[in-house]
Amino acid sequence: MRKTFPLTIDGKHPERVLEAVKHDIRKYIKRERRRPLAEGVDFLDFDCRVGLDAETAHISHVGSLIADIDALVKEGAKAVYVELLAKPGVRQARPQGAPEAHPLDEQD
Repeated sequence: MRKTFPLTIDGKHPERVLEAVKHDIRKYIKRERRRPLAEGVDFLDFDCRVGLDAETAHISHVGSLIADIDALVKEGAKAVYVELLAKPGVRQARPQGAPEAHPLDEQD
């Protein structure tokens, strides 16, 4: 999905428009994850980019996509560009003795 969502629509409350955008994104992710997986694929992963437009969009994690959209709205964005591309994912085995850390805990 590559789409620019307008955040200001005449006659509609901006908060409701934002909630509709978030709903569309969540619905798309759920729909893609329901598809049957190919042989040797453990899960469906996504390459995500979000920004004001396609040229200035930055890479984002699926888990922080909604928070990134909220940050753009707080900055006063009139529209938000979202790119979600599904890709196959294969789970990696943890090395022996490695501590169990969640990848989102290591934010700089």
